[in-house]
Amino acid sequence: MEMVPSEENQLVPKEGMFWSCRQSIFDEMKKRFSQIENAAEEPRVLCIVQDTTNAKTVNERLTLNLPASTTLSKLFEDVAHKASYVNGTFDLAWGKTGDMGSLDPSSEMSLTESGFEPGKRNFLQLTDKDGEQPQIASDESGTAGSSGLDDSSQERFIGPLPRDGTVGCSSDCSSPSYSYSSILNKSDTGYVGLVNQAMTCYLNSLLQTLFMTPEFRNALYNWEFEESEEDPVTSIPYQLQRLFLLLQTSKKRAIETTDVTRSFGWDSSEAWQQHDVQELCRVMFDALEQKWKQTEQADLINQLYQGKLKDYVRCLECGYESWRIDTYLDIPLVIRPFGASQAYSSVEEALQAFVQPETLDGVNQYFCERCKKKCDARKGLRFLHFPYLLTLQLKRFDFDYTTMHRIKLNDRMSFPEELDMGPFIDVEDEKSPQTESCTDSGAENEGSCHSDQMSNDFSADDGVDEGICLDSASSTERVLKPKVPSLNTSSLTFELFSVMVHSGSAAGGHYYACIKSFSDGQWYSFNDQHVSKITQEDIRKTYGGSSGSRGYYSSAFASSTNAYMLIYRLKDPSRNAKYLDCDDFPEHIKHLVQREKESEEQEKRQREIERNTCKIKLFCMHPVKTMALMENKLEVHKDKTLREATEMAYKLMELDGVVPLDCCRLVKYDEFHEYLERSYEGEDDTPMGLLLGGVKSSYMFDLLLETRRPEQVFQPYKPGEVMVKVHVVDLKTDTIAPPVSIRAYLNQSITEFKQLIAQATELSAETMRVVLERCYNDLRLVYVPNKTLKAEGFFRSNKVFVESSESPDHQVTFTDSLLWKLLDRHGNTIRLFVSLPVQSPGTNRTICPKVCGDTEECSEGSKGNRNSVEAILEESTEKLKNLSLQQQQGSSTSDSQKSSDTSDFEHIESPSPSQEPDSSVSAAVAVDNRELENRIRAAGGGTYSDPETQFPGEERSDSEVNNDRSTSSVDSDILSSSHSSDTLCNADSGPIQLANGLDSHSITSSRRSKANEGKKETWDTAEEDSGTDSEYDENGKSKAESYYLYFRAEPYAQEDGSGEGGQKCVLVHVDKRITLSAFKQNLEPFVGVTSTQFKVFRVYANNQEFESVRLNETLSSFSDDNKITIRLGRALKKGEYRVKVYQLLVNDAEPCKFLVDTVFAKGMTVKQSKEELMPQLKDQCKLDLNIDKFRLRKKTWKNPGTVFLDYHVYEEDINISSNWEVFLEVLDGPEKMKSMSQLAVLTRRWTPAQMKLEPFQEVVLESSSVEELKEKLSEISGIPLENLDFAKGRGTFPCDISVLEIHQDLDWNPKVSTLNVWPLYICDDGAVVFYRDSTEEPMEQSEDERNELMKKESSRLLKTGHRVSYSPRKEKALKIYLDGGPVKDPGQD
Repeated sequence: MEMVPSEENQLVPKEGMFWSCRQSIFDEMKKRFSQIENAAEEPRVLCIVQDTTNAKTVNERLTLNLPASTTLSKLFEDVAHKASYVNGTFDLAWGKTGDMGSLDPSSEMSLTESGFEPGKRNFLQLTDKDGEQPQIASDESGTAGSSGLDDSSQERFIGPLPRDGTVGCSSDCSSPSYSYSSILNKSDTGYVGLVNQAMTCYLNSLLQTLFMTPEFRNALYNWEFEESEEDPVTSIPYQLQRLFLLLQTSKKRAIETTDVTRSFGWDSSEAWQQHDVQELCRVMFDALEQKWKQTEQADLINQLYQGKLKDYVRCLECGYESWRIDTYLDIPLVIRPFGASQAYSSVEEALQAFVQPETLDGVNQYFCERCKKKCDARKGLRFLHFPYLLTLQLKRFDFDYTTMHRIKLNDRMSFPEELDMGPFIDVEDEKSPQTESCTDSGAENEGSCHSDQMSNDFSADDGVDEGICLDSASSTERVLKPKVPSLNTSSLTFELFSVMVHSGSAAGGHYYACIKSFSDGQWYSFNDQHVSKITQEDIRKTYGGSSGSRGYYSSAFASSTNAYMLIYRLKDPSRNAKYLDCDDFPEHIKHLVQREKESEEQEKRQREIERNTCKIKLFCMHPVKTMALMENKLEVHKDKTLREATEMAYKLMELDGVVPLDCCRLVKYDEFHEYLERSYEGEDDTPMGLLLGGVKSSYMFDLLLETRRPEQVFQPYKPGEVMVKVHVVDLKTDTIAPPVSIRAYLNQSITEFKQLIAQATELSAETMRVVLERCYNDLRLVYVPNKTLKAEGFFRSNKVFVESSESPDHQVTFTDSLLWKLLDRHGNTIRLFVSLPVQSPGTNRTICPKVCGDTEECSEGSKGNRNSVEAILEESTEKLKNLSLQQQQGSSTSDSQKSSDTSDFEHIESPSPSQEPDSSVSAAVAVDNRELENRIRAAGGGTYSDPETQFPGEERSDSEVNNDRSTSSVDSDILSSSHSSDTLCNADSGPIQLANGLDSHSITSSRRSKANEGKKETWDTAEEDSGTDSEYDENGKSKAESYYLYFRAEPYAQEDGSGEGGQKCVLVHVDKRITLSAFKQNLEPFVGVTSTQFKVFRVYANNQEFESVRLNETLSSFSDDNKITIRLGRALKKGEYRVKVYQLLVNDAEPCKFLVDTVFAKGMTVKQSKEELMPQLKDQCKLDLNIDKFRLRKKTWKNPGTVFLDYHVYEEDINISSNWEVFLEVLDGPEKMKSMSQLAVLTRRWTPAQMKLEPFQEVVLESSSVEELKEKLSEISGIPLENLDFAKGRGTFPCDISVLEIHQDLDWNPKVSTLNVWPLYICDDGAVVFYRDSTEEPMEQSEDERNELMKKESSRLLKTGHRVSYSPRKEKALKIYLDGGPVKDPGQD
């Protein structure tokens, strides 16, 4: 038998070992089953935990099903394990009760003893502890609470929960192509991140680098801010000091940089501008130098970052050397030499190339002052002094001259962790007896290495090279003596501590910084708010490039994430500083730290208050200010009682002094359905957090502050009730009363519902008819006694109409009953505000020239006529009112405003639509209208000889008003909408009271007549599209007489007083199914002229007016409180079109000039329209033209098009549309265009010798041949045919172009034989063609003359609105404002 060693190192049979192991397993399983059985018998508590600490996890729920005996401390451990948090870094609080207090994480009380209910869902919220977010348990250490989880926790089946942004996940890195080894919290790294405002990653990278520079940080701490001398908000050093203190002492994961950018003078728009980090470094250093003047830190930037180099040129024949000293703050290193296919492989190689001299020979020879001639020379740079902090910029952004775009070079360039700069310094300074030197001028040379990025500490003699011989070397040593101790080559070893990385392209990308801490030598990645540890391997990934060699195109396939700026620090133990500890802070810094801590504590308390504040919409019907619902937001702490919240709402709605506080209460309200859900009787001391269901980001309901009169009692609103607005209908007076609100239950029967209405309205339930309006104008009679409200379609908020009378209308079918017709009319009636024109003066202006000899008589007649017209209007109004009363057969009427509770017109006065008017009454109305028209004409002092010539003055004023805005088809499109798509939208203005002394007249239209049977339809497609309809049919009868629709009008006074000064206004209640034609005829008595002599303009929210011209369309697109303006002027007849006429002036600076508004008709010839135009042009524009001396042509925007010939007919040969526009062109001679086969081209000569463009000349071609065009151009210019070049103009007429660019911007001499093919596409009249003499040489210009011409051309083209030249969008310049912000140009928008 095989033997094996036992636990006591004794040999036992192998079989016995097997049975021993099996028995042990069975015992363990028995123990587990016993525990599970006991747990199954014990009550369990279901805990649902909401993680509110993170926006990503706020919608997640952690579910734990625990035994009731579980302690609170064990609950915290289980939650920490499942949420992957470190136990002790978060709090748990009750989620859906009024008590939002936190649970005790150290308590040994069981869940049941702590208030948890077994068998029910217990809601908890996981919140921040002391204002700090929970720490995520790292993978290396495991969850802090996991070690404490024993087997019992496993028995509770609590598994780990996957979470977004798990530790170590690369998704936490902003750069998609870069991953870190791990992402740790501030407690692990010890560092704080910076929040990216939008695109400020470049700023964050530089700030973190400066913060991690001990010498800069310590010097900044030693600077003391004097608040009496400067505003702390605009002090850049002070805000940097505060930021560095927060980075060092704050417990937050990341802090904001808004205070720093505000001190730069930046607004919020700057956060959306990305800039170059090297440019920011220079600009920030300049700003700090300006702020630190006359302080100990005045020379800090130069002491830390400034180096010196020599820019020299040495003659190779005599050895004479001309040089000067330049300072630098950073060294720009070329990645790839210009024109080369290979990039430098390392920083050392790029530095060697930087100091490598170039030879000046051939045409580039240097003029030697000693040799007095041009000689071969050597030009280069030598480093004389390196700064303590060496900054290297890798020039990865370049310009591609092939594509003319900026590009980024992603080639690989390695850099060492320790850089020896000894080989690159000029120690011996080329010790040659023939060497010449110059004094250190400090001036910057244009040919220096990095002229745009050097220090700006320059002298006045900028750019001057001087060769000064020095007899001894001592002066050189004195001049070149640095401000810091001199360095020898053995001490020029620099260590890398910051790599600023750019990820992206030349168009944009992302910056972050890899920085080594001088405290522990560990590298960290500072990527905005994320700070994590990285390794040397991660640093090597920033070299750039890719595996393998792809030659010239290697950069295109390389990674876009690579190093952009490198910062080294000199290794010098005597100068290398350490970070200041908090104990070593200067006193002023300690005081600042204390203030920041207090501010942070206050911020935490404020956050805690915000977290426990309920924010909900609040509505109130203010009894004085407005009759509409007022809206506000109520912010109340969850622990405030309902009584305290009511008092807050009372003050918020400004009811103090209007309504007593005890007459107000808060109720639950649904604003969308206008539904009162419930009231809170007896809960005045209940916390709001409990009433509202806890603190939430948004609520599914609102609150209403309800008010009552002192003698009234609040009605209780119980949950489950529905609200019904009941309107009582009176068929005898044709009125609908304002609503009465009642509450009912959905399970009530119709019989019970009628009894409820009877109690509220005192109507009889036996004869009651109830009509439910389920949606807009959807009326349904509810009559089944035992049917419930729910079955009938009732919802939360409902609207019903009730009628209870003994009339026989009960026996009629509902859709044929008077009740249905009244409700139908009620649902379709809208209220319009109509502004009327000043009638008499306008009429006098038109008619007086025919009947008056002088202006005095005309003015007197004006007054008399106005009085007579008004008297006629008053008389006709009273007469029509009496006729209306007769039609009602004695029924009473009442004038009342619309109810404020509803958007519908509640009180309507009109004859019943079911009552047929008596024929004599209809005849009387017709006779009255004709009599009214005749009397108005007589009052005007003359008769209408021609309707088309009536009111030319008003027509002109109307065209002037609408000169610069198009009234094309907006109104036509709106009026063409169907009835079913109608919407109601109430304007802000409320009911307008009538002015004192104005009677409220009711004019009711009741015209009925049968339409002629078999009437021929005359509307064609063109007329419908143009929106031009006739108001009368072929037999001369008004289309408004075909059926009856409701209309009632009454004068009103505008609240703003705009109706004063002679202009009257009318408030019209009208059925929106009425046509525009009938609407205009109903307005005739108020306007004072027939409907054909005035126009209707709809006024929109921005006070723009558009004419309504579709007479056969209804007012279905109008809604309550829309505004209408009436203007005098002839309205369009059938087949007529309103036309705007512009004059074409081809050689003027403004080639398009408005002349007149006129009317063209279908079937009219062009010659007839010209004859119609001539009197208007003479009267209104002072243009006395012969009919053969001008032409009309098509107008497309500002471009002239087809020439209209005199025999062309509108709508047959020329398509015409509503609000059409045409050009009128005055001719110099007889018309050359005789046929449609001809082509009129506008030509313009360019003379290079004079650098100018000649005026336009028109050329008429018989065909589309290029050869004919060139022959015509040769004929008018005298240029030989073989020397003539031509090109088509581009853009909008007149196709302006700069004479400096015309030779290269246009496509000269296209290789085509006809004009109607690409690239010319000249198929219509009006094309612009430029031509020139190819043998003519351009004018020779000096630089000054060319600049002067460029300015003139730019000014000329800007005035005409044409572009000067193409320019891509420029980047916004990076600026830091020392005075707190930029000065905005007052004229700038």
